[in-house]
Amino acid sequence: MNVKTSVLEDLRQAQPQLRSQTYFKSSLIALSHAMEDQVLAGERSPLVIATFQQERFYRMEANRYARIAQATDQVYVLAAPESDFTNHSGRYETIAFNQNEPLSQEWNLVVLGRNYGTCLVCQERDIPEDESRWLGQTKLEIDTARRFDGIWSFDHDVSRFVAAQLLTRILHYRPELADKVARARRDYGIDDRPPELRVPTTEGLGMNPGPFAERLITYLQAGQYKLLKAYRSIAAQEEQERLVNSITTAIRQSLDPQEILKVAVRELGEALDVCRCLVYRCKETDATATIVHEYAAPGITSLVGETWVLLDNPLFQEAIERQSGVFLEDTNNPLETRMESLAGLLQQPTAREWLGKQAQRWKIGAWLMMPILYRGKLLGILELHHCQGCAHHWADDEVALVNTIAIQMGTGLIQAETYAHLEDLNQQLEALERTRSNLIAITGHELRTPLSTIQICLESLASEPDMPAELQKVMLNTALVDAERLRELVQDFLTLSRFESGRVEWNLEPLSLEECIDLAMSGVKARYSGDSLPELVVDIPSDLPLVQADGEWLVQVLGKLLDNACKFTPSGGAITVRATPMGYRLLKVTVADTGRGIEPARVEDIFERFYQEEGALRRTTGGTGLGLAICRQAIQRWGGQVWAESEGKDRGSRFHFTIPRLEDETTPHTSSTAVEGLSAVPKPRRSR
Repeated sequence: MNVKTSVLEDLRQAQPQLRSQTYFKSSLIALSHAMEDQVLAGERSPLVIATFQQERFYRMEANRYARIAQATDQVYVLAAPESDFTNHSGRYETIAFNQNEPLSQEWNLVVLGRNYGTCLVCQERDIPEDESRWLGQTKLEIDTARRFDGIWSFDHDVSRFVAAQLLTRILHYRPELADKVARARRDYGIDDRPPELRVPTTEGLGMNPGPFAERLITYLQAGQYKLLKAYRSIAAQEEQERLVNSITTAIRQSLDPQEILKVAVRELGEALDVCRCLVYRCKETDATATIVHEYAAPGITSLVGETWVLLDNPLFQEAIERQSGVFLEDTNNPLETRMESLAGLLQQPTAREWLGKQAQRWKIGAWLMMPILYRGKLLGILELHHCQGCAHHWADDEVALVNTIAIQMGTGLIQAETYAHLEDLNQQLEALERTRSNLIAITGHELRTPLSTIQICLESLASEPDMPAELQKVMLNTALVDAERLRELVQDFLTLSRFESGRVEWNLEPLSLEECIDLAMSGVKARYSGDSLPELVVDIPSDLPLVQADGEWLVQVLGKLLDNACKFTPSGGAITVRATPMGYRLLKVTVADTGRGIEPARVEDIFERFYQEEGALRRTTGGTGLGLAICRQAIQRWGGQVWAESEGKDRGSRFHFTIPRLEDETTPHTSSTAVEGLSAVPKPRRSR
């Protein structure tokens, strides 16, 4: 027998109505394991036939098939040998096929019972040439991008047909198994006749693939497509990154600002093959700038020493307004620009006239202007010209590259100008390293722990369909609790990010502090069981004035301070919330506890991001160390201050913060009263 067709081709010919689809390797692994798990879960002694393209792939699954063989005596494994894989009868049958056999390009799996069947029939596709090129360039493992065309089916007749094809190949390589194969054909109703001559199957499916496997495959397929898309993006940017690295390396080798500008224009001008590249230092209010550094191609008029007009330049005005690059592709037709806002500016005759004169004088056909910024501050302008009156289409990657270089130049200039303050810069870098280390340690512990619990619970529910209802409820409740814990941790990260990026919107309104405290108390009581919660006491005057604040954030601050106190206060302790006026403008709110306390030298450090008093991994309480940092950000945003006091370990702690009172027109606003309210607030020490 000389097999020239694949099982997939035979199946397509016999069942033309079946539609194949693309699977990635990771999807097939997950799907194969899901099918095999039906056998491991105790499905009634089915027939299992699996083909592996090479012996090395089989070796990765050998232990799994040893377990499958314990559930059924009809297990056949086929693979192309590479070392010691041979025809063998042991716990299951192994069949070695030739390297040129079509099976060497296939991935097949059949699980066939007496009244059900499922099969996976796939043939590997070659990676397209354009994809193999970028895979090679980025040195990615091509194995992750392997893809297969095939059919996954729970149709009993289809599964029996595939089993018949594979059993025929088994007999070709191991004819001594004829009796065992005949028994398999008889026991599982395998018929070699064409489909139209067979007796249709009347039995029920006998098994449900379940929504879990379908959702899993969909998820893996979507994830793989996203991964490949990301790989393409990485490969497309690689050449640009090499150029950026070469330019930025040259820039950062010098701490002389003039040398930085000189190197940047030369490297960028040559890289983009423009007629002219120039850079100059300026501020937003400058009317002119003097050109000192320039790259000019041979035959192009130099602008070095020229006074470059800025105030009347519409491109400069638009770049400052947008704080990003602007460009014209054809100065002879400026209104046809792709940038609508610039086209609107050029509708003014004076702006269009000025631009035409400059373009004609310096023979500029296409013009790109990129501001050099650092934290929103204008440091200079980077310009590129295509001359001789020739238009040029500024591609997106060109604009992105110039923007990247401008960013690097801004960084380089700031670093050069702040060289005298190197010690302070080193302290900032050390703080950044500590933050990074804390973040890694905390996320590794606080995020992984609930994820692990959720995974265990879900795996148990998925793999144990006969689990008692009571245990299922426990599993679900555990997963829900840890999911909520995970949500709160992620919410803290997002909240602090919103504060630091200035994206928090405030809705100030008159509020009753007592009502806000009650809401925060209710939230804390809901999160903690009654037995573990310390005694909660509210001690505020009945005539307390209203406050002017954002109600949602005020409740969050109170909740986080109370939650923090509950973490470090034993169930026999007490937590007290007090509020007292401070002058005519402020109220001081205090959350005091009788818990663990704080070392006096660390009362300011606790407000730092990711701070963990006991260390990131040795602590006895959970949390990311962001709660107090979020409180400080919120309180400072509404104009208040926050500080802590403690006499030391096991002596309790007191957290104070101030909040503006609602302005009362009948209250005398004397300067002495205002000073009294502000001076009563301790000034926080400088954060390390």
